[in-house]
Formats: sequence, structure tokens, C-alpha cells
Amino acid sequence: MSSGTAGKLYSTQLLSLATQLGNFPLDETFSIRAQARSRTCGSTIDIGLALRPAGQVERIGLMVSACAIGQASAAVLAQSAHGKPASKLIAMEADVRRWLEGTGTFPMWPGFEALAPALPHKGRHGALLLPWKGAYDALSKEQNAR
Repeated sequence: MSSGTAGKLYSTQLLSLATQLGNFPLDETFSIRAQARSRTCGSTIDIGLALRPAGQVERIGLMVSACAIGQASAAVLAQSAHGKPASKLIAMEADVRRWLEGTGTFPMWPGFEALAPALPHKGRHGALLLPWKGAYDALSKEQNAR
């Protein structure tokens, strides 16, 4: 990878997002939880969610062990999750996956444009999808438990 390509991928905006994860600590109070791992890069995420009675996200907590792409993707998810219906987070996993596969449109989520430079870097797709997969897994388990 040339330094020009790296500069576009690891923008100041993307690296700044990666530093925001401290705003979303994961603790034992989250009743909805999941762990996910990327088979392609080995990145991992532990995610916790608290929902309002009507099904909107009240709080989100994350513990992420990933590259800057995975960390930034997790921050993009967390920064705009509050108040969103659980169904939107579940749908986003498929939207992000299809976009990465080239079969879908650009995912509609606030701040997601910071992740767009990762599209041509297939080795980063697993890390980018990881937070969305973690949210999907956590919320799918919760819906199945009801």
C-alpha cells in the first residue's frame, strides 16, 4: 500500500473517531450483550446495549480490540445509536455487509462517510463490519429471548 493510499484510508477524521471509544464504556449493567470476532483480521468486540421499553437504544457500551478502521466503525455506530430503534441497528448490519460486497448502496447512518475510504481495502472489511455484526448478534439474541 502506498503512503498516498494510507493517507486517504487513515484520515485525521477516521483516527479521531477511533479515540472516541472511551465515551462508551462497557460495564456489567448491560443486559443485552454479545461478542463478535472478525475471521479475516482477528479483531474482536464486546458490545452491551440497554433499550428503552419501546425498543430504542438508551445506552451502548463497547470494548474493542481492532485496528483504527474497526475502532472508528465502532465509534460511528456508538455516537448515533442513542434513540435509534433496535430494528435500525439490526438492519444496518445487512446494509454495511451488502455495501462492502458491492451489492448494496452506501449505508445511511450519521458519520458513516468517514468509513468510505475503507471500501477498496478488502482486508479491512471484517474490522469495519465487526461493530455492526456485534450489535446485530446482541439484538437478535434479545429478540429471540422475548
